[in-house]
Amino acid sequence: MKYGQFIKTVRENGEYTDRREAEHVTVSVLEVLRSRMTPEGAAHLAAQLPEPLDDVLLADDPDLPESFGVDEFCRRIAERTHAAGTTAQMDASAVLSTVAATVSGGELNHVLSQLPSGYAPLFGEHELND
Repeated sequence: MKYGQFIKTVRENGEYTDRREAEHVTVSVLEVLRSRMTPEGAAHLAAQLPEPLDDVLLADDPDLPESFGVDEFCRRIAERTHAAGTTAQMDASAVLSTVAATVSGGELNHVLSQLPSGYAPLFGEHELND
């Protein structure tokens, strides 16, 4: 999927008023996801996302990955987007379901395997795929 289509899909999924809002939410969600992933895992995911989104996942931080659950994940998104907790969960789902539709099934399983089971619904998944 190309960048323009990715952002268009996020915009439709999240019902954002404009492209700029969809881009801001997308970057915010990917930044928080990056902090939860190993550098290797983030690099594999970045390889399947369109430019410039891949750059968001390739930030070099020796303190990663951090360990936190879905509630903290959404709280961090809300902090970046200045949204309420429920809105942050919808933002996460709008972006991560688009990620799930963009990457291979194997890559999606790799991402989900790095996260606690509570994250799968944000990607539009119930569990790891076979």
